[in-house]
Amino acid sequence: MRWALVKVCVAVTTMVVVAFAVPLGLVIREMARDRAFSNAEREAAAIAPALSITTDRRQLQMVVASAGSDEGMAVHIPASDGAEAVDLGRQRAVGKDIATTRKLGRASTTEVPGGSTLLQPVALSSGKIAVVEVYVPESDVTNGVATAWAVLAGVGIALIVGSVAVADRLGVRMVKPAQRLVESAHELGEGKLGARVSEEGPTELRLAAVAFNSMADQVVQLLANERELAADLSHRLRTPLTVLRLNAASLGDGPAAEQTRAAVAQLEREVDTIIRTARDAKPQTAAIGVGAGCDAAEVVRERMDFWSALAEDEGRKVRVAGVDRPVRIPVARADLVASLDALLGNVFRHTAEGTAFAVDVHNGEDAVIVLVSDAGPGITDPEAAMARGRGSGSDGSTGLGLDIVRRLAESTGGDVRIGRSVLGGTEVRIWIQLDGREPERRGHRGSVRRRRSPKLVSTFNRSRSLP
Repeated sequence: MRWALVKVCVAVTTMVVVAFAVPLGLVIREMARDRAFSNAEREAAAIAPALSITTDRRQLQMVVASAGSDEGMAVHIPASDGAEAVDLGRQRAVGKDIATTRKLGRASTTEVPGGSTLLQPVALSSGKIAVVEVYVPESDVTNGVATAWAVLAGVGIALIVGSVAVADRLGVRMVKPAQRLVESAHELGEGKLGARVSEEGPTELRLAAVAFNSMADQVVQLLANERELAADLSHRLRTPLTVLRLNAASLGDGPAAEQTRAAVAQLEREVDTIIRTARDAKPQTAAIGVGAGCDAAEVVRERMDFWSALAEDEGRKVRVAGVDRPVRIPVARADLVASLDALLGNVFRHTAEGTAFAVDVHNGEDAVIVLVSDAGPGITDPEAAMARGRGSGSDGSTGLGLDIVRRLAESTGGDVRIGRSVLGGTEVRIWIQLDGREPERRGHRGSVRRRRSPKLVSTFNRSRSLP
């Protein structure tokens, strides 16, 4: 918009300058020509009185010399009453033009090499017509024209530069509010709910700023209402959880009873976490600092210990790899636990009993890959499965499990991909970035993607090809 306004002003100002400067320059050139020929007429008029008194060559030479124009003036007197014709000075006009002027009895101009001549007829006492020839050089005709054109060009350039400066200032005044609006929109999209736009600038942009601020206020209010609703709904789960905990306490001893009580305790902790998070009015936009996060290997071992009991009951073969040493990742422990439980729960929910599954952890210099694979039928449409809220279409599926995993990976700059596993079923790969660089944006949802480490990708591919 800014440059478009500058271009329009340059075009309009240039047209105006040309429309006025060119005619004015032509008028100045014509004025210089008229001035030069007016001076020539005055010089010719200075000789006329002497010609009306005498035609003596010597006296006329003195008159012409006193006029100071002996080099540029010539006098042509025709013969009369036995007297010879007299020609004084340097003749530049041809005889035909002189004869025509004498015959017509009025002044005329003619072009000669190096300029022009003024032919002025003068009546003599004898009744004959003499012709005074005054030479006007081209330099006299164009005297001052070049300077005038240069001044006009300078004024025109100054006007164009001034219009560009004014247009640029106007463009800045119009563009800056629009840029602030764009920046605030990006900040709001990144989760900075306090982003607002100053209501200034042109009327249209002020109205847009008012609308944006109103929208941001409504977004904040809607999120607050959503958090309150989530907290209230989660709080309502405490009553049935209390009943479950009491019933689990009466189951006695045994692996199944201990497992049930552990599941109820974990469910209570998850509900408490949901309530605390929902009650927190500040959005979690800051990255996890140095030293924060969890040990992915320890979390995987713990969750596999939990799910292995159910896998044993259903006759499933389980394999765990890459958890023999600590693997630090910039992810909260509760988030990784929720993601693993979502993926492993999908394995038990959507595959038949006896289907094998595996969890692998690959640790690299700048990223960690957590791979959950199974030997089930696989996912026919991975993109639809990754869409939030789509679910699998089965009972009890909310469609949020894979979305939870995706948000965990993208919070570090990584991503989640679904493919075919070496076991023949589904493979869910979680790429967790470790270097803490600012993620690059892609897509309309604000998700992020990192450049993959070639070394880690090569190691990961080799490990998958091993039997």
